[in-house]
Amino acid sequence: MSEQERDETLLTGLVVKAQSGFFTVQTGQGRIVCRVRGRLLRKNLRTDPVAIGDRVKISIQPDGSGMIEEVAERERAFTRQKPPPEGRRADRLPDREEVIIANPDQVVFVFACAEPAPRFRMLDRFLVIAEKAQIPAIICANKIDLVRRREAKEMFDLYDAIGYPVIYTSATKKIGIKQLREALTGKISALTGPSGVGKSSLLNAMQPGLGLAVKAVSQATAKGRHTTVAPELFPLEGGGYVADTPGIRAIGLYNIEPSELDGYFPDIRPYVGQCRFNDCRHENEPGCAVRAAVERGDIWWERYESYLRLREEAEEIYYRC
Repeated sequence: MSEQERDETLLTGLVVKAQSGFFTVQTGQGRIVCRVRGRLLRKNLRTDPVAIGDRVKISIQPDGSGMIEEVAERERAFTRQKPPPEGRRADRLPDREEVIIANPDQVVFVFACAEPAPRFRMLDRFLVIAEKAQIPAIICANKIDLVRRREAKEMFDLYDAIGYPVIYTSATKKIGIKQLREALTGKISALTGPSGVGKSSLLNAMQPGLGLAVKAVSQATAKGRHTTVAPELFPLEGGGYVADTPGIRAIGLYNIEPSELDGYFPDIRPYVGQCRFNDCRHENEPGCAVRAAVERGDIWWERYESYLRLREEAEEIYYRC
């Protein structure tokens, strides 16, 4: 069979589910469960060779299953440093990327206003990764029914001022569900965030019948239990897909150089070029425009603290590798 004839027999599709080495691909002939050709696994040793959101070409095997033969180049990807297996130290493992979703049109970071309390340093980390990948980001402040509206806005309004859209929702009270649905319709989106913030409940409220398992937040630890066990893209009734991803307890920076980190903070970025030194770390250097902006109140102290902590982490990773 010639290469042209072989290409004509391949089906194109979108990876909509990934679990334990098997990938469900949505094609014109329906959904087909596939494995990955060995050469693709050997070719991509530092990243996931296939992830949900990837556009692929597959061949059909005699038993009716599929084999992923080709993966189209990714336009963008939301990723993190692959966490180490339980009991192993990250500094003794090779630098490796874990792809949470490939080719998203946008990411929606879901954080609860309470139960569990929002972790803004984690949100800042998410936003840096989205900025690095040039993926538009939306913030969803869920469980607004558990706090006063004014309190919720005091928590999240600074992000709206920076330029990130904030949608206030309650899955139980059906608040903000229409606005969230409109933001997702016609696009490939990922809902991600810590465990227990209500991502699956939001999806059920948006589109009843998805049948996602939802468990209550552990009252004993105030930390969410994992409810989604495998990343999956769900089709939306109005068009597009949304990914409900496993709850994330930690998300490490991947392939971010310390010197470029300030460029991924939109509120810090305008002041970087005004610093006296080109290699200013924005800590104790004389003539630092960023520090001056923090002292004037033009940059929120909390965001500046997030930058310093992430810079320290990025330097540790950079020099280790």
